[in-house]
Amino acid sequence: MNAAPADQIRLLDVQALDVRLSQVAHKRKSLPEHAEIESLNKDLTQLRDLLVAAQTEESDCAREQTKAEQDVDQVRQRAARNQQRLDSGTVNSPKDLENLQHEIVSLAKRQGDLEDVVLEVMERRESAQERVSELTERVGSVQAKVDDATARRDAAQEEFDREATTVAKEREVVAGSVPADLLKLYDKLREQQGGVGAARLYQRRCEGCHIELNITEVNEVRAAAPDTVLRCENCRRILVRTSESGL
Repeated sequence: MNAAPADQIRLLDVQALDVRLSQVAHKRKSLPEHAEIESLNKDLTQLRDLLVAAQTEESDCAREQTKAEQDVDQVRQRAARNQQRLDSGTVNSPKDLENLQHEIVSLAKRQGDLEDVVLEVMERRESAQERVSELTERVGSVQAKVDDATARRDAAQEEFDREATTVAKEREVVAGSVPADLLKLYDKLREQQGGVGAARLYQRRCEGCHIELNITEVNEVRAAAPDTVLRCENCRRILVRTSESGL
């Protein structure tokens, strides 16, 4: 393949712009906010799971407290009815009186036991409520950090996107001045060679693979016509000659 030396030089300009685009893409992908957000979201997920568990516990305690209070109320009402019967004097049988008094005593004990249950459930519910309050605050705090990191990431990405757009437009202009067949070869090699399709020959060294040409290769380059498109014998990239090639 042949191409004017000036076109080959412009290919290096295209390569430099492609390197910039790759660097911008890498910086965008490697923003520290990505890892920060990922870590914070893991913490947030764990905290939300704990919060749901605490809310469930508080809800269970609330139902348990309501049931225990209803049991206390039922026992209290029954005891009140029995006491009313006892005070009314309508129970005349000694045996019935004894049974009634015995039941009143039993109900009083039962009421005391149930009130202890209510207190125990209330303590557990209060503890669960405190846990819910604490976790809600922690979730809010971590969410605020996620929002802050997300805003910083988005701002940085927008800046990189603007830079990439500018470089891409410049690349389009420069690439448009390079012969189509040369640009096609360059793009093919760039894809195969990790983003570098053309390299400058500097002081007899290929800047693509950084290997110095041996004397035979140097002589072949010297003998090649200026418009001959050379390839590095080692990495097969397009080898562009300049005034600094050391020939």
